Amino acid sequence: MCTAKRLHHASPCVFHFAMTRWKLTIEYKGTNYAGWQRQLDVPSVQQAIEEALHRFCQQEITLHVAGRTDAGVHAKGQVAHFDLDYGDRLLTGFDLAKALNAHLRPQPVSIIHAEKVPEEFNARHAAINKLYTYRILNRRSFPALEKELVWHVKKKLDTDAMAEAGKLLLGHHDFTTFRDSQCQAKSPEKTLDRLDVEVRDYDSYGGREILFHTEARSFLHHQVRNMVGTLALVGEGKWQSSDIKKALEACDRTKGGPTAPSDGLYLMRVDYKETNEDV
Repeated sequence: MCTAKRLHHASPCVFHFAMTRWKLTIEYKGTNYAGWQRQLDVPSVQQAIEEALHRFCQQEITLHVAGRTDAGVHAKGQVAHFDLDYGDRLLTGFDLAKALNAHLRPQPVSIIHAEKVPEEFNARHAAINKLYTYRILNRRSFPALEKELVWHVKKKLDTDAMAEAGKLLLGHHDFTTFRDSQCQAKSPEKTLDRLDVEVRDYDSYGGREILFHTEARSFLHHQVRNMVGTLALVGEGKWQSSDIKKALEACDRTKGGPTAPSDGLYLMRVDYKETNEDV
């Protein structure tokens, strides 16, 4: 796994072992966390995993992540990397994931895959695409089983109108209208490659699950939640597609709709160019 180098001919038992870079794919329920990023005095997903790593190998390790999710946001395919000196001991991805999950329980954070990657791999900078899905439960009755996992909207939404209006957001634009005022991105310009609206039956009595699938190389802070909150105005009949166009062109956050709750947002997948496992 690691390459060993003898430091001095007179000391045959003293070796230096190279670091191995590991890539983790992570699932978590973000409800009770202040987001991904480690913060003072509040729980975070990063802190939970770094503490599990410390219990596993007694090393202070920093995780580097593909995208920092906000408080209450969930993930099914978050990606992070870290470097580990594990000496000359054998460590497989299966064993690493198993050990970290043992230390993470009972927290709602799970390592679903671990693999060795080349040392130049960077979870954030090497990402070429991200898929976020936003879930709305559209029915009168509140969610008993998925509270804090969906945005509950009682009024029936016009999904065809939302899908049509969403097409206006595709492509390269200045997304200032859908950017949080605290966003630290250098530029408000992004390219939105996908915004699909999918509808599924949620129960046998007319309840529906509405899913917004959005893909881009990167997103602005709150961009997905602001787009969904604004499209919901179209679904309610309060806005038309022309209002979406005007809001986008205004490049003014105050001209956009509300921010949808964090409950319904999921980071589903982060895409990379192919890497060789077990390097």
